[in-house]
Amino acid sequence: MTPLLLGLALGAGLIVLANLLLVRFTRMNAQQAAMAVTLTTLGLYAPYAIVRWPGGDIFAIHLAIYLLASLGCGMVLSARASGRGVHWGPVVIGGFFVFVVASGGVFIAVAERGLTVSLWDRLLPKADSQRAVTSVFPGVVSHDFHKKESLYNQYLQQVERQRQRGWQVQKGWLGQPVVDEPALFRVAVRTRDEKPVTGATVAGQFLRPSTRTLDVDFTLQETAPGVYESKVILPAAGRWNLALSIRKGEALHEIQANTSVLAHSSAQ
Repeated sequence: MTPLLLGLALGAGLIVLANLLLVRFTRMNAQQAAMAVTLTTLGLYAPYAIVRWPGGDIFAIHLAIYLLASLGCGMVLSARASGRGVHWGPVVIGGFFVFVVASGGVFIAVAERGLTVSLWDRLLPKADSQRAVTSVFPGVVSHDFHKKESLYNQYLQQVERQRQRGWQVQKGWLGQPVVDEPALFRVAVRTRDEKPVTGATVAGQFLRPSTRTLDVDFTLQETAPGVYESKVILPAAGRWNLALSIRKGEALHEIQANTSVLAHSSAQ
């Protein structure tokens, strides 16, 4: 069970238990107990979610399940106390929202963790020699400078400084990278006047668009004047994004690019 589904099940169970205890050991009726538990849930979960924001979709799913659990307890316990059955109308409406929210929770769980082995075999195609198939897609890692104006302005200033500096950067693999095999990655840095930029710190990340858990940090070593290289191992085949930084003293040069990794060596 994923942390999302576990949190939903645990929270809903605690809400049901709280409703039962209030009706059993206090003078509250079912509606009053449901209202008290609902307000308590909002008062506890909303501040927690704001401090440790999980995302709007996950917040909405948690809140909907928790409120529906308390509403269901109020309806069932009230009907039981009065000796009458629950009217079909509220049951249908509540069941519809439970289905929608539960479906959303399953979709998010699949996006975060992927399909089970049995569903994988039934729904997804077999990977060929040049392609890796995955069912995981929690979303592309966003860049903060696109979200906040101040950071975006800093980004524009950095781009202008790089343009005026005029460094020439050549980068790439020496050979085709293959998943789980070390491949030599090289960066050559020269000034506008074709002089090598020596003594710089060259580092960066290979970013997996589908999940940040596979991101790979690396640092290159200077092997010749202005030439920096190191072997890098990437754990998954397919497309990767590159975030490269070159720093010498106060000068910072940043580059973004992309590359691809084979699932198997073409020689096999």
